[in-house]
Amino acid sequence: QVQLVESGGGSVQAGGSLRLSCAASGYTTSNHYMAWFRQAPGKGREGVAGIDSVGHTRYGDSVKGRFTIYRDNRKNTLLLQMDSLESEDTAMYYCATSRYAYAELLDYEFNVWGQGTQVTVSS
Repeated sequence: QVQLVESGGGSVQAGGSLRLSCAASGYTTSNHYMAWFRQAPGKGREGVAGIDSVGHTRYGDSVKGRFTIYRDNRKNTLLLQMDSLESEDTAMYYCATSRYAYAELLDYEFNVWGQGTQVTVSS
């Protein structure tokens, strides 16, 4: 059974940092595009960052320069380093993988999702 499990969320003050992890099981993620999305209360799901199998990355405009996505294919793990956090970053963060080697940061291009991990940033 394919499964993604996120961890690393929590509460932090503005300006602080958190690192999210996503562990995949049931299949090998190395050839699949992976991404982080987030959803704040009352808002739609937003693409945060994505990465392909060889490490090419892309970021949403609101997190460029503050967040870094990377992957460890040996451990089947996706990570998101979040620095200079702002209150607007408060959301549930989801890890997702696409059936394709490349995908846009659009939720319909991803077919497997984790259960999410909450990030709360206080100002």
